[in-house]
Amino acid sequence: MLKSFFKIESLALKLMICVGIVLFVSIFIWSHFTIKFQEKTLINKKISEIDKFCNTVLNFTWFAMLHNPTEDMQDILKSMSEYNELESIRIFNCQGQVKFSNTATELGSKVEKTDVACIICHATKTPTMKKDIKGRVRIFKSDQGELLLGIMNPILNEPSCSAAECHYHPKEIKKLGALDVVVSLKDVKNEISLTKTMSAWTAIYLFIILGITICFCIFRLVTNPIKKLINETDLIGKGMYHKKINGVTQHDEIGRLSLAILVMGEKIQNKQEEFNKQKDRYQNLFDQVPCSITVQNRDYKLIEFNKEFSKKFNPEYGDHCYFAYKSLSKKCNNCPVERTFVDGNSHFSEESGINKDGTVAHWFVKTAPLKDEEGNIVAAMEMSIDISQRKKLEEIVKDSERKYQAIFKSIPNPVFILNIDNNQIMTCNDSALTVYGYKKDELKNQPFSLLFPGKDEYEEFLKNIDKPFHEKLINFKKSKESIYVNIWVSPAEFTEQKVLLVTVIDITLSVEAEQQLIQAGKMATLGEMATGIAHELNQPLSVIKTASSFICKKIGKNEFIDKDILNTLFQEIETHVDRASKITNHMRLFGRKSVFSKEAVNINESIKRSFDIFSQQLKLREIEVIWSLDNNLPEILADSARLEQVFINLLINARDSIVVQFEKNENKKDKIKRISIATSFDEGVVTAKISDTGTGISKTIMNKIFEPFFTTKKVGKGTGLGLSISYGIIKESGGDISVSNNPEGGVTFTISFHTDPGVLND
Repeated sequence: MLKSFFKIESLALKLMICVGIVLFVSIFIWSHFTIKFQEKTLINKKISEIDKFCNTVLNFTWFAMLHNPTEDMQDILKSMSEYNELESIRIFNCQGQVKFSNTATELGSKVEKTDVACIICHATKTPTMKKDIKGRVRIFKSDQGELLLGIMNPILNEPSCSAAECHYHPKEIKKLGALDVVVSLKDVKNEISLTKTMSAWTAIYLFIILGITICFCIFRLVTNPIKKLINETDLIGKGMYHKKINGVTQHDEIGRLSLAILVMGEKIQNKQEEFNKQKDRYQNLFDQVPCSITVQNRDYKLIEFNKEFSKKFNPEYGDHCYFAYKSLSKKCNNCPVERTFVDGNSHFSEESGINKDGTVAHWFVKTAPLKDEEGNIVAAMEMSIDISQRKKLEEIVKDSERKYQAIFKSIPNPVFILNIDNNQIMTCNDSALTVYGYKKDELKNQPFSLLFPGKDEYEEFLKNIDKPFHEKLINFKKSKESIYVNIWVSPAEFTEQKVLLVTVIDITLSVEAEQQLIQAGKMATLGEMATGIAHELNQPLSVIKTASSFICKKIGKNEFIDKDILNTLFQEIETHVDRASKITNHMRLFGRKSVFSKEAVNINESIKRSFDIFSQQLKLREIEVIWSLDNNLPEILADSARLEQVFINLLINARDSIVVQFEKNENKKDKIKRISIATSFDEGVVTAKISDTGTGISKTIMNKIFEPFFTTKKVGKGTGLGLSISYGIIKESGGDISVSNNPEGGVTFTISFHTDPGVLND
């Protein structure tokens, strides 16, 4: 312990040396100044005593010189010097002659101005008379080496002296002489020596006491706690976290440092445990990873490898990698490990070899450098993935790709592959070239909009391109001939690139057939309407005939026709001509073959136009019509002419159903003939309902009534196309149609359309 303490590396020794030096210097300085102060105090005290004695001598001398200047003066000075233990007492006159002295041999002698006593006042050419006692004091050594103190006091020419009877001193003379008193400083020197001794012992005592106290404090508050901290850190450094560590309990910086070390130890323990877990985890990953991993030194010898590599190749530590992998006796020509050691970068390669069972094996290799703390490459990691199965699959994929290419080319429908970013045609099959009349080079890298009749139609297609199915679009061939198509769009991958797979079906023939079917339905409807139309036209013709006959008779008889009557007749003729013209125009427009196109339609107006043709037929059959139309309906998107055909078909079915029900009912008075027409708008849906009091529909055939050529009417009474065509028109317009039996009898057909936001805003 002492040996370690007195080593220069010891913190306690360093502190004690530093504190000891400071303490020694401080005590030395304190002692020095204390002695100096004491020495000065004793000398000043001695000076004060001598100065008082000198004043007494001067007073006595003045008195003696006035009354008895020479008598007993010498004896008195000698007695005073002996009593006060003076070394010397002398009185000089102005010429420097000793007039009185305690030493008889000095009487009458004359001293020089350079004498130690005279030099005080005669240091300059003009003598100065110093009044300050400090300027009149001198300390010097005798011939025997004894320390002496001398004080020179001037004797001034006072008025009492210049006016005395004993002698006369002129007033111009201010200084009559000087009194010189010399005393020994032996007692002062003894006291100073004693003070020095006491100060030295006091300094030694303080140095020892403070040194012991400081040593104790250093041992108690620094050395021992630091030893504990060193033990704690040693235990932490050795990883002995499980042992109980007693920290420093003192409440200061070292105590807080001890607490910090304990907390640090706990954190290090937690981190070490976590690190061990991660190490185990990474070791397990290293061993369990499905690829082969080796670590090689610069001599290409194996210094580490995982279980997968060991299982496949059965290597030994220290084997060369080329021997372990391929049983070669020298390094491979194009070695990625070698390149990694050269440039410090990762490298890739694909290797082939023969497995132990004789089969061909393929590996995908990637290397990575392992560096030390100074950045030097000390080893290389080589990861090998067995791609033998992938190679086999690649061959299978290539065969499949060739087959799929053959299938793609032979698909009977046009198929386009579009760039998903700009919708350009990347490629297409042979059917697309046949249908559209282009060559492959003419379509490649061209925008898909090339096949559309205009920008608006293409923009509408792009707006809904996320939908997989697009129905009844118009495309143009190279010859500008239009065709109807259905398009399926689906995302796919083509040559490792995301694309859009567009499949086109030419439905031109089916659309034409559908239009012919719709036209046939119209013609059948017109046939159904023939009787009602004849009646509708007979009424205005009758009115015109009656009015014209009246006018002819009046003209034949040359009778006067009142102007008002004539005006009324012409107005009636004009009104009924307009009515007949409206009916014929409506019939002409209804019967005309048209191409389907959506437009903004008010459903109330379509119902009214359809009803105008049947109003007289319903009156003839005494069928009551109940109207309940919402006049604030928004417009919908539909084909106006085809929508009228739907309502005409529904009114015909309602009329015929009521007629059949009335014919079956024996008690005809109890049966109500009524058709209800209602429209409404709720939550963005426009709804039209046509209800009748007819026969209703059996539940067994409810799900068949919209099928083509299905009818419950007698042979020759119906074609079975009306509801089928109506269903197709409503669906094509984006609406829904349904039917349900009424509780009181008859059925209700409900047609609903979701309103288009753009139409509503307009």
